[in-house]
Amino acid sequence: MQSLRYAPVTAGMVFLTMVLSATLAVAEIVSARYGDPTTRYPHGVLGDDIEYGSLILRLSDGGQALISLPETRVFEDIAPRLADVDSDGTPEVITVESDMSLGARLAIYDETGLVAATPFIGQSSRWLAPIGAADLDGDGFVEIAYIDRPHLAKTLRVWRFKDGGLQQVASKDGLTNHKIGWDYIIGGIRNCADAPEIIVATGNWANIVAVRMKPEGRLTSRRIGRYTGPDSVNAELNCP
Repeated sequence: MQSLRYAPVTAGMVFLTMVLSATLAVAEIVSARYGDPTTRYPHGVLGDDIEYGSLILRLSDGGQALISLPETRVFEDIAPRLADVDSDGTPEVITVESDMSLGARLAIYDETGLVAATPFIGQSSRWLAPIGAADLDGDGFVEIAYIDRPHLAKTLRVWRFKDGGLQQVASKDGLTNHKIGWDYIIGGIRNCADAPEIIVATGNWANIVAVRMKPEGRLTSRRIGRYTGPDSVNAELNCP
């Protein structure tokens, strides 16, 4: 095995150590997990004070990439999510990254480091809960959806990955997918008929709604059931 250390990413904020096979063959990500548990960011929104200081990517050639955050940041998340964000046939990794002063942002990584990220929310102990990634409006580009501050702002935000970056293309208030202390996030994206639908709960936890994005970026929602607990939302991810 050969070990390579790359230059710091984004002005020295994130360091990447990459372990590749001796042949240096092109490899893709096959799995991802968080490492280096830490209590340096005691927000506790997911039920405890343990967050993570690194992202470990396993590659198809048997090697791995280790992405370590600076001491002022953590991965405040349940698990990293693999998705082909740039539609090149290989997956990237979607994460929630939190700064001690600026709160959370959604960040996308690949085996070389940071690919793109949304702005930080702007205040400590402010978090976002990912929903999923899909081409929501059929334009050929992947959108990523999350709930911005699911306990406070309760705002669905949709970002499109295009030209190597993320652009916010839609938002809708009054929706949520997480309660303080849950070590899981409910809902997601289902694709049952002619278009993908975002499945979340209303902000008052009364109903379950399906949200679609129109080609012009407008979000429309419809009630599909009554909220009776987390399982009632997750059940709606199955096609009727």
